[in-house]
Amino acid sequence: MNFIDLFAGAGGLSEGFVNAGYTPLAHVEMDTNACNTIKTRLAYHFLTKVRNENIYNLYLKKEITRENLWNKIPREILDSVINREISEDSINDIFNKIDEIRDLKKIDIIIGGPPCQAYSLVGRSRDPNKMEGDKRNYLFRYYAEFLKRYKPEYFLFENVLGLLSAGSKKYLIEMVQLFKSIGYSVVFPTIVNAEDYGVLQKRRRVIIIGHRGNNKLTFPMIDISDNPWQVKTDLFYDLPKLNPGEEIHIAKYTKPVNKYLQMYGIRNANDFVTQHMTRIHNDRDLEIYSIAIDKWINQKSRLKYTDLPTRLRTHNNIRVFLDRFKVVNPFGHSHTLVAHIAKDGHYYIYPDPEQIRSISVREAARIQSFPDDYYFEGGRTAAFNQIGNAVPPIMAKSLAKIIKTQ
Repeated sequence: MNFIDLFAGAGGLSEGFVNAGYTPLAHVEMDTNACNTIKTRLAYHFLTKVRNENIYNLYLKKEITRENLWNKIPREILDSVINREISEDSINDIFNKIDEIRDLKKIDIIIGGPPCQAYSLVGRSRDPNKMEGDKRNYLFRYYAEFLKRYKPEYFLFENVLGLLSAGSKKYLIEMVQLFKSIGYSVVFPTIVNAEDYGVLQKRRRVIIIGHRGNNKLTFPMIDISDNPWQVKTDLFYDLPKLNPGEEIHIAKYTKPVNKYLQMYGIRNANDFVTQHMTRIHNDRDLEIYSIAIDKWINQKSRLKYTDLPTRLRTHNNIRVFLDRFKVVNPFGHSHTLVAHIAKDGHYYIYPDPEQIRSISVREAARIQSFPDDYYFEGGRTAAFNQIGNAVPPIMAKSLAKIIKTQ
């Protein structure tokens, strides 16, 4: 079953579909670092298929360059990643590129979700115009153009909860009506929670599924399983300790694989993991982190900005956004990971008084359920941004499987 991934990001949604047995024909993404990440991941899948994954591991260990790695991959696979912004000016060029790539192969499903900032509740609260004039509000119209051209049997559209209320629901209403007008039965937007699929993160998203034709469609039943796992004991437990600003590029696991990491395919056959690196923090931030960790670990309560001594405050606003510093919950599941982690680590503090720092790139990737051999191109900040914007692959795989049964 072949698919196109629009607004593909770092490929989290695509990774889930690939792991469920689908074949990607094209990825379209405007961010160059994210496109490079997808290419590197496609290299992994190709080399694994031909049983030559050792080449990929040489790249992870920096024993060969990215150019060396990509030179081992058929050109048509790398060219299937289209680094373009989807717009009125570019869409015909993108169509032509996809037509060239797919070589008459049928496209069974289109997946993806436009950038979420325009619908985000946080984005709207911070923008004086409530994002009303933001062109990203209408990117779904371009999504519909791909449906009209390629007529897949199904599509899967993913976005943030704010889509349900943005513009007093006018965007959602227009979106659903548009999909129906071009011949798709649409499941009314369904809210899914990543926790229900085994992801150790409280992450709720809106999923819209469409099927070509006029048949009545209901959202497929999801096999929701118990998720008793905990971040500290099951997700972070085998990674080496880090100091602020430290990078262990080739990090050896400190403990044997546990049931959770094995069951969900996060830890693989390798005996090492890469990109275990965190940002530098100043003394003031480290002191605040220490207070926040102590308050959460010992009192089970969150630090409010107004709890801090005056000497540690740098913001005059003490009425809103009082949760500027937040510790990842070690006793359960993490709060939602977002792209803001690329700007600072204040909202994702490591839950241990012996490691006063924000979480590492690899820890953030694990929270999003990316496997340990998934490599994010572009450096630390770019990696955090890609991870924060991603769809958890574990959740994506479950959605892919239930669509496949249809």
